[in-house]
Parts: sequence; C-alpha cells; structure tokens
Amino acid sequence: MTAAVPAAAQGNLAAILPATAALHPDRPAVRLDDEELDFAALDELSARAAGYLRALGMAPGDRVALLLPNTPVFAVLYYGILRAGGIVVPMNPMLKAGEVEHCLKDAGATLLFTWHEGSREAAEGARRAGTRHLGVDPGPFTELLRGHEPAPFSTDRSAEDTAVILYTSGTTGQPKGAELTHTNVRRNIDEAVKVLRLGPDDVTFGGLPLFHSFGQVVGLNCAVAVGACLTLLPRFDPARALSVIAQDRVTVFLGVPTMYTLMLGLEDRARHDVSSLRVCVSGGSPLPVEVLNGFQAEFGCAVLEGYGLSESSPLACINRIDRARVPGTIGCPIDGVEMRVVDKEGKEVPDGEIGEIVIRGHNVMKGYWRRPEATATTVRDGWLHTGDLGTRDAAGDFRVVDRSKDVIIRGGFNVYPREVEEVLYQHPAVAEAAVIGVPHPTHGEEVAAAVVLRPGTGATPDDLRDFVRTQVAAFKYPRIVWTTDALPKGATGKILKRTIETPPHLLP
Repeated sequence: MTAAVPAAAQGNLAAILPATAALHPDRPAVRLDDEELDFAALDELSARAAGYLRALGMAPGDRVALLLPNTPVFAVLYYGILRAGGIVVPMNPMLKAGEVEHCLKDAGATLLFTWHEGSREAAEGARRAGTRHLGVDPGPFTELLRGHEPAPFSTDRSAEDTAVILYTSGTTGQPKGAELTHTNVRRNIDEAVKVLRLGPDDVTFGGLPLFHSFGQVVGLNCAVAVGACLTLLPRFDPARALSVIAQDRVTVFLGVPTMYTLMLGLEDRARHDVSSLRVCVSGGSPLPVEVLNGFQAEFGCAVLEGYGLSESSPLACINRIDRARVPGTIGCPIDGVEMRVVDKEGKEVPDGEIGEIVIRGHNVMKGYWRRPEATATTVRDGWLHTGDLGTRDAAGDFRVVDRSKDVIIRGGFNVYPREVEEVLYQHPAVAEAAVIGVPHPTHGEEVAAAVVLRPGTGATPDDLRDFVRTQVAAFKYPRIVWTTDALPKGATGKILKRTIETPPHLLP
C-alpha cells in the first residue's frame, strides 16, 4: 500500500486511486484477457511510475503524452503522470506523423510514451517535434517501474489546475487542446457514477478508446472511483465484444452508435450470454431510434443516450434509468449543469424551437491550451457554445437535430472536412475539393470527397483516396471520392456543401 495522500494533494484527480485501493485492494481494477491488475497493484505501479517520471526529469506542470492502445499500462501511466503533478496528453494511436508532431509541439510535451509495436508514425512525429519518445513493452516496462521507489503525491498542483489536455479540432481543422481541470473531471465522475448507479460489483466494458474523453472519464475514472473493474478491448470487434461481456460478466456497456449497430447485426449474437448487462450508454453521435429499440429488445438492457463534448469533460446531458425515456432524445442535464437552446443572439428560444445548444456548469473546460481567442469564441459569459443544433421539449428533454459545424462523425470519431481538404489540395492534380459526410448504415456517416481536377491532369478517385490515406488517420480518409466539372458556389464564391449531391451509385 502506498503512502496516504497529503491534504494538499486531495484535489488531484489521481487521489481517487489510493482511496479505492485502501477499500478494495484485492478487487480487479483493469483487465485485458489474462492480464489483470488489482487496485493495490495499480496504485503501487502508478506510484512507481511517478517516481520513474521524476527520475526522467519531469516537473509539476509538464505535459506528458500517451499514445497507447487500451491496455492496463495506460492506466498505470495516466495516474502516475497525475500523481507526479504532470498533465496528461492522451493521443489517438492512429494519428500520422504530422498530426502527432502538431499535438506534441502545441502542448509543449516533454515526453511521449507509445506502444512498443507499430508506432513508427508516432516516433517520427516525436522526432520532428523534438519530444523524447519512449516505447512501452508491458512486461519489461513493469519490471522497469519496479526498480523505482514509489513517489509521494505532488503538492504543487491545485484542484483548479489542468489535469488533461484533449486534442479536438474545430471547423478550421487545426487541433486545439481542451484543458480539463482536476475538478472538471472529478465532478463529472461523481455525476456519472450517480446516473449509472455504479458500485464495486460492476464490471464496465472498456472498448471505447482511453485517449477519448468518454472512455477515459466515464470508463476508466468512474470504475476506479468506485472500485469497479474495467475490462479492456483494444480494438472493437462485435463478436469479441459479446464474448468479453459473457466471459467477464459485464454489467455496464459504454459505446458509440457504430458498436450497437454491429452487435445488433451479428447473426450469432444469441449464442452469447449477455444477461449480466444492466445498463448501456451511447454517446459520440446520435443513436438511430431503430437501433436503440432493437438493441433494448434483443439484449434486454436499458440504453441511455447521452451527450457531451471533450470541452464538457465530457458528460453534460443523459437519459436516466429511473425516468421515462423518449427514444431519440439525450435526456436532461446532469446535476450542477445547465443547458439552453439559444438563437444567434444568444437568447433562449421557446421549447420545441431549434437553436444552438449551450452549456454552463462545473463541466465546462478551463479553455483551449494557449488559445485565448479560440476560448473566448467558444466560451462566452460562462456558456460553452457547442455548435450543435437541438431542441428542448416541455418535459426538459433535449434532442440534437443537426450540427452547425461541418463536422463528420464516423463511427464516433470526429472528422473535420477542412483538414482532409487541405491534404487533397496538396495533390498536384486537384483544383478544388469539398469533403462532406454521407449517411452510412454502420458508421453513422462516411467521409466523401468531391474533387475538381486541374486541366490536363488525370488523377483517378483511387489515386486521390490513396494520397489522403497516407497522410491522415485511418478513420479520416474519404472512402467515397468522385471527380466533377464544378462545385456549387454562392455569390461570394464559397462552396455550398449542403447542395453537393453524392452520385447515387457511390452511396453506401
């Protein structure tokens, strides 16, 4: 057992771990197949990780990036960084070198931890950024940590200091770091635990990526806070997911609509015993009503659709287990959080009318890392302007109806058109390009690109698709590409994306 957390460090997000380890030392904390850490082991290893980080020269306030799959070592380093007074910068393992370089440079990260296999792009990004890069092979790495003394909690950070920087793009396609404080995340944990009625007997499905706010806060942190087990799945596969649910007796399933669609569509789903499930949560993008109803009927488990952003820590609004649920709605705000639907002037609109969803409360981010202008644009008078269009009904339930931004949500991941367009424009044959989202039965939306070629060139759609594919993460490149003589434009010459029609034969 590690030393008690000093009073000055009680506000640190990582303090939830030793508190739970003292109550439930022998309970499983994180599990991946046959690999398992109980709470005592996770607490000890994270304390030794803090000692290791300090030996590497990490100081309180330093940013340390994690580019790792869903494995127990993610949790070890996550809490170790926080314990040592650092700021965690979680990153998507699918990012390409240029994307990694941008995030590392923007955060000013001093260290980057990556998986020991398949991390060439990350290593190259770290080289370009001048960030020290360390590969993590779990067996040898654990032995390395055991050679370091457990470090005490840093008392140089307050509860209002930044705990995590989550990189999220805007309509410009330039990723920005949303700063979440220790208080932001801890309050969000408290509310999610209440809504889901989480306890030490629960087993939470950890198929959502831990680098993402949903999987990290509602999955990892909530489980650690109450002594529940998080059972991990590094890469989602519907059959494997159902097998994990049956084998580990999962009680809480967290997923994005794509996951529900794939599991519901699995032909042999009935052979898996999923009777342990008691509640499921869907977020990331709207869950089709047909899928929600079908999943609840087939799996005999309540599905709570919720809503939030990285900038809202993430949970802002969710349906409740003990309250009537209207399919297609996202329920009502969590305690301590206000939500409104407003017009362009920021005035609240009557129930039933469409406007922009804005959020105020303990969950609103501290701001965008070192971007005061972007912060001032997004958070005005304490209200987080989401860019999402929605309505509220007379019962207080909210519904997301559209997005005022051009963001494409593919399988729960945000794809920002301008970022993809800028890559397309780097191709010598491309004169103009417009990237849009088209409906997809499994992913929710698919990325599509309409391209006008320069005269005298002859690039094919396959050429353009492959060109983008080499430069962006796998979920971002357009699967649907076609060439056209011209793109529709308005009076000012702006491309009118909403009037672009995808050729019918290319639609999923």
